[in-house]
Amino acid sequence: MSQPFRPYERLVEITILGKRFQVPEKNSVLRCLQYISPETIPYGRFCWNQECQYCRIMAQLPDDDQPREMLSCKFLVMAGMSITELSPELKWCLNAKLRR
Repeated sequence: MSQPFRPYERLVEITILGKRFQVPEKNSVLRCLQYISPETIPYGRFCWNQECQYCRIMAQLPDDDQPREMLSCKFLVMAGMSITELSPELKWCLNAKLRR
């Protein structure tokens, strides 16, 4: 069985709605969300190729002054990034992880 994640050497810290998580570097944000919640993200209505828009997020990057809108299937995770808004589909898929 092939691994869904790109090869990585370390985990980086990101924040999602105020909660900290360790995720694999060099992977798309959506793949990192799958790393956090492997039991729900693969079953979400995501196309993984930028067409569906169900993976839209707002995120503030370490060097930015303001959050920016992006597709989590397209953007690579960055250490220190803070995800401030999630699409309804992502909120549903991550609900259990964000409540802990």
